[in-house]
Amino acid sequence: MKALILAAGLGTRLKPWTLNHPKALALVNGKPLLQRTIEYLQRAGIYEVIVNVHHFADQVIDALEQNKGWGSKYQISDESGLLMDTGGAIMKAAHYGYLDGLDHFVVVNADILTDMPLKVFMQQSEESGQLATLAVSERQSSRRLLFDTRSGLLGGWENIATGEVKMTRTLEHPLSMPFSGIHCLKHTLIEILAGMDAFKGKEPFSIIDAYLTLSLTQRIGYFDHSGSKFMDTGTPERLDAAAALFD
Repeated sequence: MKALILAAGLGTRLKPWTLNHPKALALVNGKPLLQRTIEYLQRAGIYEVIVNVHHFADQVIDALEQNKGWGSKYQISDESGLLMDTGGAIMKAAHYGYLDGLDHFVVVNADILTDMPLKVFMQQSEESGQLATLAVSERQSSRRLLFDTRSGLLGGWENIATGEVKMTRTLEHPLSMPFSGIHCLKHTLIEILAGMDAFKGKEPFSIIDAYLTLSLTQRIGYFDHSGSKFMDTGTPERLDAAAALFD
């Protein structure tokens, strides 16, 4: 198993740190977020990672080189020329050949900290036969994914702050949950996206948009880890709060 760590973002909510540094190297109790993500993956047995880079890419690469990947083998998916968004990042890593030969792989945002049981998550995803399994947890968030609890499948998206709703299937037993930024994907997903006019090529696109489109014909499921420690460290306040949750 390999993991793609999304570390390329501009981190605009994390200013002033990101005026001079990438968000993936922001510190929580003296440890960079990227190191914490790599160590989290290692605890689930994943010692091979792909790290996408854009904003202060040289700093991320230098940190990986100086620390020898914090004990993991690593490859760089270089988005210096164009930030590819979440979906484009997956396709860019695939274009480099970094995901070849894998049945499944994990994608995780570098600014997410959690103690979600990753091994259990991966096992459920692989046994389910789903094209993609998305980690979700109940917490305050305006943007939420909509699933059917009976089928376990994705059927829509909503923004409860604006009232915007996108539905792709009828949900008889609806569940509304925020996405946690952790996915387990079958390699088949890349082949499917590469054949779709809306997503083929190398242009940036959101993986959530892709999941919603795919949910019309494919099995996109969820893994509820409500109750686990979780922190999106995308703001200075949340970064400070993370220090109280994670040693």
